[in-house]
Amino acid sequence: MATRKKSARGMWSAKDINLLTRLFADTPTATIAGKLKRKTDAVKKKASRMGLKKSRRYLKSIGRV
Repeated sequence: MATRKKSARGMWSAKDINLLTRLFADTPTATIAGKLKRKTDAVKKKASRMGLKKSRRYLKSIGRV
């Protein structure tokens, strides 16, 4: 029987990165963090390192533009 090996603490799987990439521009960071079961700051840091940005439309919707 095959068992799934746990990833090291803090490691991002390809599935996690894909979800982050798809959602980051138009979804609240706290919502993404909840889906990934990670802290909001960890999601912000990973997105920043990947060069991801919130969309202008999203920022406008929350009054930041």
